[in-house]
Amino acid sequence: MSRILIDLPDSQVEELAVLVEVEQRPRAAVIRDAIEAYISQHKPMLGADVFGLWKSKNVDGLEYQQELRSEW
Repeated sequence: MSRILIDLPDSQVEELAVLVEVEQRPRAAVIRDAIEAYISQHKPMLGADVFGLWKSKNVDGLEYQQELRSEW
């Protein structure tokens, strides 16, 4: 597990402290859960700009894959 340093406004730190107290959980666990929720909500957008990138190419995907693998 990696450690990171972030700057938060005092208002967010105070609200986070309330959540930590109410949930009786470590602050780091609450922050990890928040980041995981953010990533989950935004994950569908990641890579959306490459969907259908090859649709205009006249290449059989299987043949292309086999040709690439033949080089191994």
